[in-house]
Amino acid sequence: QDFKDLRALCLSQGLLFEDATFPAHVSSIGPTLLPEEKLRQIQWKRPTELQRNPYLIMDGVSRFDIMQGEIGDCWMLAALGSLTLRKQFLENVLPKDQGFQDDYAGIFHFQFWQYGEWVDVVIDDRLPFLNGRYLSVHPRTSNEFWPSLLEKAYAKLRGSYQNLNGGYLSDALVDLTGGVQVQFSLKDPPPDLEEILKAADKSRCLMGCSTSGQSRRNIELRNGIVQGHAYTVTGAVKIPYKNGWKHIIRIWNPWGHGEWKGPWSDDSPQWNCVEPKYRETLLRNKDDGEFWMSCENFQEQFSWLYICNSTP
Repeated sequence: QDFKDLRALCLSQGLLFEDATFPAHVSSIGPTLLPEEKLRQIQWKRPTELQRNPYLIMDGVSRFDIMQGEIGDCWMLAALGSLTLRKQFLENVLPKDQGFQDDYAGIFHFQFWQYGEWVDVVIDDRLPFLNGRYLSVHPRTSNEFWPSLLEKAYAKLRGSYQNLNGGYLSDALVDLTGGVQVQFSLKDPPPDLEEILKAADKSRCLMGCSTSGQSRRNIELRNGIVQGHAYTVTGAVKIPYKNGWKHIIRIWNPWGHGEWKGPWSDDSPQWNCVEPKYRETLLRNKDDGEFWMSCENFQEQFSWLYICNSTP
């Protein structure tokens, strides 16, 4: 499907695009994502029906724009969260020639790397709702729609929303960058893990991590970490602490809330022993799903680390 031709046709006819290849129909959701009676209740709505002033992007693209919906695609959203930190990759995935303000015709497109080339995926902007709630990822600001539309394009690429329900963070990192990914088992980590993390952060790699356990069940431990879940690694630094140095890692939960409650978490006493200039730069005390933890706790709580970049 050619985005520019289809949009020009819709604009000349005064119609909003309806994508016959990924229709507003149960087939695009998938037969077993929900019980049958719920599947029948799904409604499809365009952002223009939901909001008076929808935008594709407001004030730039950020991981905090993303809040996971009913679909278990944390593996894809964790990769997407990392992508938002790496603008050089983002422009491939999220073309700038579209929006709700100019030449709006209900049609959008996104690009994903598949088998050695960038594939352009065209969608209409009808999004699935169940009982008035987003089935898909929902925007933190009610009128910003890039996460929901990008997720829809990825669902189309994969065949249905159901096919996003469980997957590999490593695959999503490659699909969003065309890069090379490497994974490290944290049960048997390399001896220089702290240096690897710091070097990867400095060289602007995309990073994610995952916990062991069953992804279908989403059990949240008392310490705030969710089992069978994927997270984004958003930073790794070494800071002066007490009389020495401390390696700490920053991690973000694609739910957009739900954080680690142990040492180095938002309210933990460890921050009281950190110089104010570091504390002010590093600590954002908000329930936004992002938190710091020590390298030791990171290895205990997570099972895999994924690093991806355009070159090995």
